[in-house]
Amino acid sequence: MKLSIKDLAYISLYLALFIVFDYLSNIISLFKMPYGGTLGIGVIVLLVASYHLGIKKGILITLASVLLQFITGRVIIVSPYQFVLDYLLAFSVYGIAKLFPRYQGIIISNLLRYIFHVLSGVIFFKEYAGSKNVIVYSLIYNAGYMIPTLILCWLVVPLIVKRIPQSGTQVPVPIS
Repeated sequence: MKLSIKDLAYISLYLALFIVFDYLSNIISLFKMPYGGTLGIGVIVLLVASYHLGIKKGILITLASVLLQFITGRVIIVSPYQFVLDYLLAFSVYGIAKLFPRYQGIIISNLLRYIFHVLSGVIFFKEYAGSKNVIVYSLIYNAGYMIPTLILCWLVVPLIVKRIPQSGTQVPVPIS
């Protein structure tokens, strides 16, 4: 994939926005779960990037966002496989959102992320379930922050995406 200067600028912008939004979602205690997981304000940026720049660049941005989460210490790793499920796969699905119409892409990508987190919970975080059924516990636990994230994305992303100029259109520059 060849990236232009303009592409690099957009990618940098989206990654910077992701880090800021991800940081905000981690300091705001709304829907913050005790063993990890929070309202995903940062995924709004990942979805917008996918719709704006396309699938390849969207996946590049989502994978880079995982690296940035790792660098900033926002990643909990108990196993390399858990890292793949909870981060690489769970966040890269936002890069493919453009494969589907806006609302469907938002729903499908969040649903896929939810599935990866549930699988990770069942496989790697059994001790948190205690005597409860680990599958039910993981389904409920991860729904606690993924449903609000889905609703937020479903409401906000289409509003942002429709205001982004499509490729090839000129953005008017105000002259003062």
